[in-house]
Amino acid sequence: MAALALLSSRIVRAEDWPQWRGLNRDNVWNETGILQTFPAKGLKMRWRVPVGPGWSSPVVVQGRVYLTDMRLKQPKAWERILCFKESNGKRLWSHETELVYPDWAFIPEHGGGPAATPIVEDGKVFWFGRSGQVDCRDARSGKVIWEIHLDRKYEIGVLGCRGSSLIGGNLLILFAGGKPGACVLALDKQTGQEVWKALDDVLSNSSPLVIVAGGKRQLIVWTANAVSSLNPATGETFWREAMVTSGNDSISTPVVQQNRLLISGLMLELDASRPAAKVLWPETLAAPKRILSNTSTPLLQGDYVYSAKSSGELVCLEAGTGKPVWGTTNVTGLIFGASIHLTPNGEVTLLFTDEGNLILARLAPGGYRELSRVHLLKPTSVLGARKLAWVPPVFANHCVFARNDEELICASLAVKP
Repeated sequence: MAALALLSSRIVRAEDWPQWRGLNRDNVWNETGILQTFPAKGLKMRWRVPVGPGWSSPVVVQGRVYLTDMRLKQPKAWERILCFKESNGKRLWSHETELVYPDWAFIPEHGGGPAATPIVEDGKVFWFGRSGQVDCRDARSGKVIWEIHLDRKYEIGVLGCRGSSLIGGNLLILFAGGKPGACVLALDKQTGQEVWKALDDVLSNSSPLVIVAGGKRQLIVWTANAVSSLNPATGETFWREAMVTSGNDSISTPVVQQNRLLISGLMLELDASRPAAKVLWPETLAAPKRILSNTSTPLLQGDYVYSAKSSGELVCLEAGTGKPVWGTTNVTGLIFGASIHLTPNGEVTLLFTDEGNLILARLAPGGYRELSRVHLLKPTSVLGARKLAWVPPVFANHCVFARNDEELICASLAVKP
């Protein structure tokens, strides 16, 4: 009986993926019973359904999959939220909103379509459109509970809203870039009423994160001007570190481990006694030196950082100093726009590349060891003469869910599908 109890304690049941970067917003997948090598003929495809262009990852909650996309018929455009049955991909409901898209947004390389990943909590799904529309809907039926249009109150950049929202307590926190003074907004998640607004910064492509450090909950926001720590209950600024970047560079989501906070290639040490931070590395203020990748979020594990570089190389760095430990060029092509999304699962890591490949590997200070590789999804995002797969996949209930501008797929990663 004792042995059986020990075995049961090691089994992690299937888990949902309810928001950007998963349950804890750290992109870690804890399920067991996952393939340790991929079949030679490819993964078992459970289903695939057509969808339109968009940048949001899917979310998976209680047997349903939610995704945003757009439907284009120039000169008209519609942003949509879609709900599918997780077991077979059947569309259960959808809702679309007609928007005025500028002419340039119809050019594939310019990337229109909703970018913020939806978030599901307590039977409600919240989604954030590119032009400032915020919806709260019943997750089962799609019926609207409340809806607001931030662009009717604030100056919102054309197709400017891109970061994925988060929920903290009773607040829905949005990275909206509103002017004046509403770069970050908090709404009452029950009613949609504004609770606070903060910062007059320029918006970026990054998504915010709530951490606990210095005895306080802190909302970490990376704008095009700075990395800021805010009180998530009030919007009050705790601290700021100047970090001027373009919107094409500030894409990575902040990651935290104990007293270290990593913003792309900028490592900060968090104060243990109060909300404050200091730069560990690099010493330079030059923005290019503070960017590891302009497409991917790094992985902070123990005393090491694993990250794609904008060139396509995968590197390992010392977390305390930023010094290189190793690098490999065997993961994806060495091209501008390359991406490598990293998802730890136990002792291995799943890597999804801009080529649409899913890789199973071991990452360690001693080097990179690839275990298996399979082609998962066709690249469709246009960059010059190339096409890439940029949207991070999600992992839930022993499956991988991935999308491009044409389809959403679900493939089994279970040892016993």
